Amino acid sequence: MELVKNIFFNTDKLIENNKVKISYIGKLFQEGAEEVFIHYGFGTNWDNINEIKMEKTELGFQVEIDLIESDTLNVCFRDSNNNWDNNDSQNYIFPIEKQELSLIVKNDNSIDTPHRLRKTYLWSKKIRIAVYKIITYLPKIISGNYKRKIKNED
Repeated sequence: MELVKNIFFNTDKLIENNKVKISYIGKLFQEGAEEVFIHYGFGTNWDNINEIKMEKTELGFQVEIDLIESDTLNVCFRDSNNNWDNNDSQNYIFPIEKQELSLIVKNDNSIDTPHRLRKTYLWSKKIRIAVYKIITYLPKIISGNYKRKIKNED
């Protein structure tokens, strides 16, 4: 996903409480910087400010960060010579979406609660077995070809 020129994410949406991989091929990469650090925070007040050294690859600098509960991710970049790429003093600001709670399934898998099969499921299994036996053995009984296997005692 490209939200801003020269900054890419490994996802379509930034969603709170998830990890995101950020790739940077901006001004500092193009000028041949050996080390680039991502400086980031959350919300309008830049809460929880962090700075992490990014990994240099052939495709640019990359890093993986954890997104927290916030409205925005604020980002700027600097190299080891203290040259900054901060979007012409505007910073790079990306919206963070809330996690959809309806998609989270909570299971009570505690030991205290045994799993019980529904009665309708059990009855349907019994009916299927009965139908199978009728289809398999009824024609043999009617035709007289049904013979019980008798063990030979030698």
